[in-house]
Amino acid sequence: MIKKLHHNAYRCRDSEETRAFYEDFLGLKLACTLDIEETMTGRKTRTLHTFYEMGDGAYLALFEAPDRPFEFKEQHDYDLHLALEVEEKELAPMMAKGKSRGVETRGVSNHGFIHSIYFRDPNGYVIELTAKTPSHAEATDPKRNSARAKLDRWQARKATA
Repeated sequence: MIKKLHHNAYRCRDSEETRAFYEDFLGLKLACTLDIEETMTGRKTRTLHTFYEMGDGAYLALFEAPDRPFEFKEQHDYDLHLALEVEEKELAPMMAKGKSRGVETRGVSNHGFIHSIYFRDPNGYVIELTAKTPSHAEATDPKRNSARAKLDRWQARKATA
């Protein structure tokens, strides 16, 4: 049985530039760093794996692996984004902080059950800070929100398109 998320891992261009964003800007503590010189399969490498701790004990992890090809590109929200939960009262100050530091910042978006603001990290990833609204529990309860029926209708429309 899956208990919870331990970490998500992504590539980064530069570990210090990335640390400045995740630790200094977002406030996530740099909790662990692994300097990897050899993979489990015996391949020699120079890779740094960093872990940033979130309030629930899970981590965001990033790999700087200059010896492994990787195309960094700005991601569209639909392609890839990482949503981190905060309290509603934190959205406006974080939005102001992003703008004052020259971080690409946008929002607030009202998605009904959440309010969100968005930043772009130094690697091109979209980072969403999201706060639950009072309707969150109802909106995410599959017994009340028809999630399965909506998915089935979507699939049926695709089949006839």
